[in-house]
Amino acid sequence: MSNQIEPLDPAGSETSVFRVPPEMPVLPLRDTVLFPQAFMPLAVARESSVKLIDEAVASGQTIAVFAQREAGEDEPGQKDLHEIGTASQIHKMFKLPDGSLRIIVQGLARVRLDEITGTRPYLRGKATEAPELLKDEDRLEIDALQRNIKANFQQIVSLSPLMSDDLQSLASNITDPGRLADFIASGLGTIATETKQEVLQTLDVRARLDLLNRLLIKELEVLELGSKIQSQVQSEVGKNQRDYFLREQLKAIQKELGEGDDQTREIEELRTKLEAAGLPEAVKKEALRELDRLSKMPPAAAEYTVARTYLDWIVALPWSKRTDEVIDLKKTKGIMDAEHSGLEKAKDRILEYLAVRKLNPGMKGPILCFVGPPGVGKTSLARSIAQSLGRKFVRISLGGVRDEAEIRGHRRTYIGALPGQIIQGLRRAESKNPVFILDEVDKLGSDFRGDPSSALLEVLDPEQNHTFRDHYLDVPFDLSEVLFVTTANVLDTIPPPLRDRMEVLELPGYTEEEKLAIARDHLVAKQVLNHGLNKQQVVFTDAGLRAVIRGYTREAGVRNLEREIGAICRKIARRRAEGDDHKVKVTPEFVEQLLGSFRFMAEEVKDRTKQPGVATGMAWTPVGGDVLFVEAKRMTGGGSLTLTGQLGDVMKESARAALSWVRAHANEWQIDPDFFKHSEMHVHVPSGAIPKDGPSAGVTMVTAMVSELTRRPVRGDLSMTGEITLSGKVLPVGGIKEKVLAAKRAGVKEVVLPKQNEKNVKEDLGEELLKGLTIHLVSTIDEVLLLALVHENDRPARKKGASSPAVTARKTRPGHAPRSR
Repeated sequence: MSNQIEPLDPAGSETSVFRVPPEMPVLPLRDTVLFPQAFMPLAVARESSVKLIDEAVASGQTIAVFAQREAGEDEPGQKDLHEIGTASQIHKMFKLPDGSLRIIVQGLARVRLDEITGTRPYLRGKATEAPELLKDEDRLEIDALQRNIKANFQQIVSLSPLMSDDLQSLASNITDPGRLADFIASGLGTIATETKQEVLQTLDVRARLDLLNRLLIKELEVLELGSKIQSQVQSEVGKNQRDYFLREQLKAIQKELGEGDDQTREIEELRTKLEAAGLPEAVKKEALRELDRLSKMPPAAAEYTVARTYLDWIVALPWSKRTDEVIDLKKTKGIMDAEHSGLEKAKDRILEYLAVRKLNPGMKGPILCFVGPPGVGKTSLARSIAQSLGRKFVRISLGGVRDEAEIRGHRRTYIGALPGQIIQGLRRAESKNPVFILDEVDKLGSDFRGDPSSALLEVLDPEQNHTFRDHYLDVPFDLSEVLFVTTANVLDTIPPPLRDRMEVLELPGYTEEEKLAIARDHLVAKQVLNHGLNKQQVVFTDAGLRAVIRGYTREAGVRNLEREIGAICRKIARRRAEGDDHKVKVTPEFVEQLLGSFRFMAEEVKDRTKQPGVATGMAWTPVGGDVLFVEAKRMTGGGSLTLTGQLGDVMKESARAALSWVRAHANEWQIDPDFFKHSEMHVHVPSGAIPKDGPSAGVTMVTAMVSELTRRPVRGDLSMTGEITLSGKVLPVGGIKEKVLAAKRAGVKEVVLPKQNEKNVKEDLGEELLKGLTIHLVSTIDEVLLLALVHENDRPARKKGASSPAVTARKTRPGHAPRSR
């Protein structure tokens, strides 16, 4: 090899002088800086660099080594290399099986890259020597810097476990100041490549020593801090303490070096997200306080995950995100009419709310409560509201919820704590103004874990929910823009304070025509599609649907109707699967063929009332209305009243009041006044396994008793409801629409209602429901009996002075006009 130099003596003087060739091969290095007089192993893998080394070793050439500005550059040019590098001599070369090389090179002198003269097959360039600058006036300062550098380096070697003690003696024997700076900078493995390059290209010896001195002081401070941390945690034992020490040590070192770690980046990402989340000032203050607390925790600490999860919830909530709503009343009405038949009162109230909101967007929304039997469309109506407004829709079911934490959340002290369902629903919606439906609010429970219905008081109060505070978040969240809609089957089980916060909209059952429309427009298409059929294969006629409605379902909603339609489709699908490809037309006869005999017969009421002593009444139930029969039987005995049929206390009292009225007015209806001395009266309400209660069967009981005692049957096409008094008055009752619907489903043609329920008839009973039905409004029991008992010519003569009953009817039935004597 040419340009050989002799080994250096300890004083740092050279026995030969190196001269820079006019042109040399240029070897680019990644993340590595080679200093003059230093030996260094290098890995060479680039194809061009491998060729360069092979030719240099073969010809004994000196090469120029320059560090790349960007380590990722695969084919660097002159602009990608630092200006100052090192002329080097290759001492040893090893070839590896994968084609790469391992070489040991020695730096000879600083050189400046003037020009790249060739790039193929490897880089070649012109370089000139970059001599050191040593001024005589700097001698004194250079000597002082040398002493400081040697002293600092000695301490660093003694504190660092990675540096050999031999480095102290080698450094102390170097007298040349430039050589000393190069030797120490080359031996410090903890300083960055850019910093080493800065030392290499500092040609002024005093400036180079000054730069190195500052680096050594900083490195010494880091090592002393690490030693201090080590002494602080030295007494701790166990894995957790050891991990904590290592992380604290790493954190301190990185802080001193100005470098970050994964935890630091994570904290900064959270801080950026918090700034962009649009948090209210109070919430932001609490979140930043928790973030600062998190930044001081080691990731292995138990509290770290708790705090991180809390901040994730804060960031994920829609503090300022809302859906832009478009209020179009015609569109809303169209959507609700298309998806729901009937329910006019509920639809009108929703449209009124939207109209007011359109005129006053800042209004606090009401809390709507849809009350009605199952299957009438309470939940789907709320979904239609969200769809028409363009808002997000969130639904949670409260049925069986007994824990207050389901509403308000758990406190963070508990393992696995989470916010309540309200906050979780808002996170899923990603909007602070969704339509939020609380389903089955009447089925909330309470036990030792708390009362969730009480927790809902704040949620459903427009005056309070703008500062709703979840136990987990422990910061206020504004719920005032949420449109809350609750659903229930009954109101009785809802606590009065909670019921007071809601505007109740009753959704009664559907009429036969409404059910027919729903089946024709929605249910048939849905079930046909679900069962793999199409319109060309099966057609449901209106008569066939009516047969299903009348003969196989007797409910307020349409769920059983949908099941029966699904049963028909299943049987048709089976036929097609067995090879019958004929088009099917669903007629009443076909329905009976598939579903069997009718389960409900319209003639049942007439059959039951053929015998005297049986009257048809109407009852309200949580799943809609129903007809009930009251049977009275007179028998020989000692004047007692027997009541059976699992009657409640109120219903038993109604029976006693009915008997008292009959005994008091026996003469007026040609009944033996002393009948009770030698007879017993038994009143029975069938379906004895079902509990029954309430005052509305009072008129039915009087009618059944009078029918039995006079032996005059009750008309089979008439049903009745109303509370009675001992003075013979008929008082109003509730559930009028449900009861009338049940009567019409049972084939009743005339209905007797209390006079004071006239407003319910006008508001709740539409023309479609009243079609083919006569409503009689009565004020006294006498009027009921005149309407209900058959055999007009056998009606008793009234006592002189008795008032004539006034019967208000929408249609007068021949032979049933009231009369008095």
